[in-house]
Amino acid sequence: MAVRRISQADEMVVRQKAKKVRDFAPSLKALGDDMVETMRAAPGIGLAAPQIGVPLRVIVVELPQVEGEEDPQRGKLFVICNPEVVKSWGEEEGDEGCLSLPGYVGEVKRASRVTVKGQDLKGKKIRVKAQGLLARALQHEIDHLNGMLFTARLESIDKLRRLEKAEGETELAI
Repeated sequence: MAVRRISQADEMVVRQKAKKVRDFAPSLKALGDDMVETMRAAPGIGLAAPQIGVPLRVIVVELPQVEGEEDPQRGKLFVICNPEVVKSWGEEEGDEGCLSLPGYVGEVKRASRVTVKGQDLKGKKIRVKAQGLLARALQHEIDHLNGMLFTARLESIDKLRRLEKAEGETELAI
């Protein structure tokens, strides 16, 4: 496992549509491991393969545990190949940041609940039902696979703002 360099918003690999995973060889597991390690080191809650320079349809998402909160979506790691939103409900607006655009957040409207289908690293079909932050993170990472950054979903550039970090503070980005 290795922490990889995160591609920035102005790099072509982040702006292009990723290719479908067709080969579920052991090298795909190594890619998934590197993505998880890179996401956690950043720190972030999600990462798409194009963000580390690999134009494949693979995402990882992991919401941090919150003390005193019993949310089964938190603390669970999702590694999904060829993810696709097959159903969505509701709408909510919330702040999003991105590891490829550090230091910025913006208010983005997303479905409040989604069902995502895809495959695990061995090619087995999986389905994830998500709501709230997990639904938002999955949609954000799937957008990356289509070459889209969260900034493209802003209603107005006024919805984008620069973060001011306090000394010693870290930000979590999707």
